[in-house]
Amino acid sequence: MSIQQLYPRLVVADADAAIAFYTAAFGAELVERYTDGSGNVVHALLRAGSAVWAVKDGDAVDPPPGGPGGSVIMAIYVDDPDATAAAMLDGGGSVIFEVADHPYGERGGRLADPFGHSWMIASRSADLTPEEIQRRTADAYP
Repeated sequence: MSIQQLYPRLVVADADAAIAFYTAAFGAELVERYTDGSGNVVHALLRAGSAVWAVKDGDAVDPPPGGPGGSVIMAIYVDDPDATAAAMLDGGGSVIFEVADHPYGERGGRLADPFGHSWMIASRSADLTPEEIQRRTADAYP
């Protein structure tokens, strides 16, 4: 077996609004978009840098998340987590954890998009070994 591609597929209540949000917040590009006969988005592929993910309108088979944050946390590395957080907030997102410097060598935070999905946005702020990350994390979060 050889895996050729793996990407998350986010089910949302309004795929076109989600596409607009991700385009504005992350600078995503819409790669492809397909709808069913009634106009519901059944697949839309987005790309931002090397990150690829899909969105689709919720339906009876794939319902969207019920509340903010959902059950999956998307983790994305960006050049400027503060600017990305601001863009998410401007688009209707909300803060779960403020963007801050963390002892494990990252600056980042967690935000919820308006469609029920949680996003960890971060940039690496220090080049640490796995042992240093473990020690710093254990010390900071006893």
